[in-house]
Amino acid sequence: MASYVPISEARQLPFWRRPTTLLFVMAMTMPVSFYTWYALLNNFVVEIAGFDGADIGLLHTIREIPGFLAVGVIAIIMFVREQVLALMSLALLGVATAFTAWFPSLGGLLFLTLLSSIGFHYYETVNQSLQLQWLPKARAPQILGWLMAAGSAVTLLVFVLIVIMWEPLGLTYNLVFMVAGGVTFGLALLCLIAYPQFEAPHPQIKKMVLRRRYWLYYALQFMSGARRQIFMVFAGFMMVERFGFEVHELTGLYLINLIVNMLVAPFLGKAVGRFGERRTLTWEYVGLTIVFTLYGGLYWFGWGVALAATLYVVDHILFGLALALKTYFQKIADPRDIAPTAAVAFTINHIAAVFLPVLLGLLWVVSPAAVFGLAAAMAMISLCLALMIPRDPEPGHETIFARGLPAPAE
Repeated sequence: MASYVPISEARQLPFWRRPTTLLFVMAMTMPVSFYTWYALLNNFVVEIAGFDGADIGLLHTIREIPGFLAVGVIAIIMFVREQVLALMSLALLGVATAFTAWFPSLGGLLFLTLLSSIGFHYYETVNQSLQLQWLPKARAPQILGWLMAAGSAVTLLVFVLIVIMWEPLGLTYNLVFMVAGGVTFGLALLCLIAYPQFEAPHPQIKKMVLRRRYWLYYALQFMSGARRQIFMVFAGFMMVERFGFEVHELTGLYLINLIVNMLVAPFLGKAVGRFGERRTLTWEYVGLTIVFTLYGGLYWFGWGVALAATLYVVDHILFGLALALKTYFQKIADPRDIAPTAAVAFTINHIAAVFLPVLLGLLWVVSPAAVFGLAAAMAMISLCLALMIPRDPEPGHETIFARGLPAPAE
């Protein structure tokens, strides 16, 4: 029978059974499956399934549908605790990843991608909610940075193993997918058994919450999702299609990227804590505008692979600053709104993800540079929105236009 422990009493537990430790374990469990799938996907669909740009765009559109439907988490948590739902979602991600290579066709990959995406997106939705409920505001930016670093360290391990073992051991897609999925599934079950159920201090509202005073947060989430899709879908695909990267070469690029991010992530959290959300998000969006513009130049001017690889790493570092969006919301939110708003925000974040990959996949066939030009324009819009964040956001002071106003009740 499950035991229930209030967050305020969790410090009395052994270190390995505390809520923050569980957040770290989950942060390190998810990448085993997701980033194995991510590292192998582009080569698998090109070499085995014979995908073109339109096919990969369709697959990523299907992958993002559960993110768009993340608002369904609100209905589920009426019957299932958030902590349990997060671990069940991780288990589903592991199972779907394990069987990916069993169905090397468009229809089969779309189905398994949908299942793994349900696990991934529902986990991410609930995990974000748990982080904001369990972490104290004063330390949240720093701990979020360390959580990013922990996830990057595990992803680094995954990439290292693929790089050094793929060719010497003659690994197959099926074996690697099965092992990675099995590890995630096993760790998720272990966490379900080993950890007590933690009680947050503020009971969550278990219905959809849309508040006018959160409008800037919603807008930033929408633009973040649209911009992220272009990078997630096409940056890696470009390295294979244009520059002919093989599995170990593409994974090697991911490896370099992860080493840099693992080292930088804790400092990103400190930067948010020191300089505030407005400044750090401004840096992110200025940097992303430059990066996406240069991505387009790779096609217009024929710049080489070294610049493409460098931009890929810089891109990931800048995206890490997006943790400032989490802490911005934590500062302006009613504590009871965190779970339902996390679900709503995840849905908003994925609105563009439902149609952008497939549409941009068709545009990619005509002009890859135009795809990255569109991403640069989106980054500039995000920059304009970020400048509306006040230096010290709080309830009633969510934007620069709301200075001195009390937080509305609705």
